[in-house]
Amino acid sequence: MPVSGDGRPDPDALLRAAAQEGRGRLKVFLGAAPGVGKTFEMLSEGAARRRDGADVVVGVVETHGRAETQALTRGHEIIARRAIAYEGRTLQEMDLDAILARAPRLVLVDELAHTNAPGSRHPKRYQDVEELLVAGIDVYSTVNIQHVESLNDIVASFTRVRVRETVPDSVLEMAEIEVVDIPPDELIERLRAGKVYLPHEATRALSHFFSKSNLSALRELALRRAAQAVDARMLDDVRALGLGGTWAGSDRIVVAINELPGADALVRAAKRVADGLRGPWTALFIETPRVANFSDAQHQRVAAAMTLATQLGAAVATVPATDVVAGIQGFLADARATQLVMGKSHRSRWFEFLHGSVVDRVIRDTPGVTVHVLPVAADPRGRDRGRRRPARWGTPAGYVVTTALVASVTGVASALFHILDLGNVALLYLLPVMAAASLYGLRTGLYAGIASSLAYNFFFLPPVGTLSISNPENLVSVFVLLAIAVATSQLTSRVRAQADLAAASARTNATLAGFLRQITSVNDLDVAAQMICDDVRGLLDVQVVLLVPGIGKNLEILAASDAGYHLGTMDTAAATWALDTGMAAGKGSGTLAASEWLFQPLKAGGRVLGVLGVAKDSAADPVRADQLPLLSSLLDQSALVLERLRLEVEMRDVETVRTRDRLRAALLSSVSHDLRTPLTAVIAAADQLEHGATPDLIATIKAEAARLNRFVANLLDMARVEAGALKLNVEPTDLSDAVTGAAHDARRALEGHAVRLDVPPDLPLVYTDPQLLHHCLLNLLDNAGRYGDPGTEIVIEGRHRFGELRLAVMDHGPGLPPGKETEVFETFRRLEGSDRAVGGTGLGLAIVKAFAEAMDMTVEAGNRDDGSGAAFALIFPRALIVRDLKPESIA
Repeated sequence: MPVSGDGRPDPDALLRAAAQEGRGRLKVFLGAAPGVGKTFEMLSEGAARRRDGADVVVGVVETHGRAETQALTRGHEIIARRAIAYEGRTLQEMDLDAILARAPRLVLVDELAHTNAPGSRHPKRYQDVEELLVAGIDVYSTVNIQHVESLNDIVASFTRVRVRETVPDSVLEMAEIEVVDIPPDELIERLRAGKVYLPHEATRALSHFFSKSNLSALRELALRRAAQAVDARMLDDVRALGLGGTWAGSDRIVVAINELPGADALVRAAKRVADGLRGPWTALFIETPRVANFSDAQHQRVAAAMTLATQLGAAVATVPATDVVAGIQGFLADARATQLVMGKSHRSRWFEFLHGSVVDRVIRDTPGVTVHVLPVAADPRGRDRGRRRPARWGTPAGYVVTTALVASVTGVASALFHILDLGNVALLYLLPVMAAASLYGLRTGLYAGIASSLAYNFFFLPPVGTLSISNPENLVSVFVLLAIAVATSQLTSRVRAQADLAAASARTNATLAGFLRQITSVNDLDVAAQMICDDVRGLLDVQVVLLVPGIGKNLEILAASDAGYHLGTMDTAAATWALDTGMAAGKGSGTLAASEWLFQPLKAGGRVLGVLGVAKDSAADPVRADQLPLLSSLLDQSALVLERLRLEVEMRDVETVRTRDRLRAALLSSVSHDLRTPLTAVIAAADQLEHGATPDLIATIKAEAARLNRFVANLLDMARVEAGALKLNVEPTDLSDAVTGAAHDARRALEGHAVRLDVPPDLPLVYTDPQLLHHCLLNLLDNAGRYGDPGTEIVIEGRHRFGELRLAVMDHGPGLPPGKETEVFETFRRLEGSDRAVGGTGLGLAIVKAFAEAMDMTVEAGNRDDGSGAAFALIFPRALIVRDLKPESIA
């Protein structure tokens, strides 16, 4: 991987590039409105790829009756669509499985935002496309700008039409975008000519959606969105290669936030610059060690400015750094920013001489970036009435300890003076300087340097006992010692500040990792919500409440960190506003600030899942500026967990619906075929009764009626199992009697087969429900009689080995296909190509499995050891075997 001298490859960019390895490539033809020619362009490029030798197929294309578009589909292999029955209609959808089986190099899929018919594997077509990409198949698709999720409300604001089918922005972010564009006048002419809609529909469209002003605005949105996508992909490639420079394909704006009163004016100015340049913008706050000395008012200003930036559409970032200029320059380089907005307060010339000017240093040392400088008010530190920040000039304890260290070094040096020269004594005094600067900061270190110089002069330089210096060389030594002490203090203090920043960053990362690790392991929504509230409270020392949409437009409280929380009318209004708009509301924000709570939306998957409210018991601002990045990360992770749980619930619901539909279809099939057969025989036999009853007719009626009764009993038993309505009556049971009774009652089903009972009379009793065991044996014997070869023997074998008891029913026939042993117990399942393919409802073995599990038994299916047929075994574990003659019961 080539790397420039300006930096290293970005690990995140490399990971994103690695994630694309083996995936198909997605190309989206983006249009401002219907009729611009997206499908035409997609088919044209697909045809060109096919002529170049690529394997291209059409997955789904909507021509809308346009002859020129229809002509382009000729020559392409078209995958037949899949028919789906829905509410008495037949809907045609793209056959995803057929495309995956065909495995072309490129598939053309029209209308990316399309909603699939109920019963499809995925609810949205873009999810079908994602599965194709994962399979390594390239996809060409089309979408209109109004279907992009983040622009949906913007389009609705001026077209007065809100589309319901949207595509997440993340889909476009991973795609190559080609804008299909024609001028609004030309599109209107196409519409009037009937090339987009039918004439009567075109007339109505021209007066509503397809006005020239709407088309112009949609065209601008499409071009801007494509430019943003191209810029994002370019930056990703640049970061992956580690190349330096701004790469100003488009403008990217950063506004540097500070704690001064004019911070909100900086944000608004940056918003105007971003709007004028049509570029993305970021509000940046550099967190240096001096943040620890901020007053409450200064923290509030930073928090208010960052919140305002969020409301105006900016991304926000807080970067820890030891120096403001270095932090700004590092972020500008990483973001490839082209414009910087920052403020300059009025400072005295003496102040700038001593401390320098941040603005001047940024302008001088940051080439390639346009800097906008706005005047802001000076920091009214004397008028801040916030809580005093201790330790700016050190603590009394620090000075006491430093003085003690200097005294200790003086004592040690005095004791060793007879073996040390003056130069070594001076070096000893560097120890308290380094210790003081490292433990207590720069100013305490400077005090240690001055104290050490004075002690060195007073106790060791002649004339000893005075602060005067007789030898000019010794005077130089004192000044050198003082200079070294000052330099050492500054370096040590800087290292300490960097260590503090690194420790704070490590704590934040560890906090986020621990938070995510805990909540991702939870699969219950209520438990996850309570954990979110408890963890946020523990991390930020605030009261927390989590609200989700309820019935109608009401909000329901899902969890809270404190049972004593209180939400007033204003609080509820702020929470509702945050849910409806997806923006923060309440205390510390720009909306409904009279509320005591700050409500932040939990957004994932392009929707607001709920709102998280935080409040301070002291009625202060809930979150300080330096806590905003942590809160933002916690919100993002919480939203992802809630989205995962929501999707899991939806998948369970979908799977339940699918299972219900499958059971319904199988039941209808069984009722229409397997139950009709005995009914037909009974009706025919009843008709013959008019000519006189015969023993054969009576036997037929009894046999078919019993068969019909068995089918109905199986259906009722399966319904009892599905409803969880089984009630056990467990008692010690003799298996010899149970097998004999079941073989007698199944004699009709076993007609034509010899039955051999190989159940030793000395088998122990077992705890079981005799009635359910009887049903299990009847179904196993019925299965063996139906599928065993005519005239063959059926064996019921009982064995007590290795602490468990096995009761097996074995037939002679083709047996079960290898690997299909467990599938025979699925509801309505009948295996093809085996002895399981003969009629029946497919319920008997499913009932056996359900009844056996209800009695804490297991059932196994397989083939006989000699391969001559199938064998089904009921297994009684050690806990169900009676060990003495004393009656017992089990739970």
